[in-house]
Amino acid sequence: MAAEHALGPMDAIPKGEGRNYAVAGIEIAVFRTHADAVFATQALCPHKSGPLADGLVGGTTLLCPLHERGYDLQTGKGLGNPDCLTCYPIRLAGDGAMFVTV
Repeated sequence: MAAEHALGPMDAIPKGEGRNYAVAGIEIAVFRTHADAVFATQALCPHKSGPLADGLVGGTTLLCPLHERGYDLQTGKGLGNPDCLTCYPIRLAGDGAMFVTV
């Protein structure tokens, strides 16, 4: 059964970057865009297990740091590649606290 988990403040992630979090025994990557939107995905790239939190974020696009595979953070779909990311629902509270559902 899915449950919501507190991750901490959004300000812990610089704009345009990602951070890894261990949640309910699962490693997830959380990204903060320059527009202060947040997205949560699996932590490793499905292509060659690159650390996605180290990737480049531009708008809602993520580029894996190993082989520059692109992904849409809103849907998890690969951009020009057949791979897809598992995405997790994430919400921001009024005080900037992040909560992810796993």
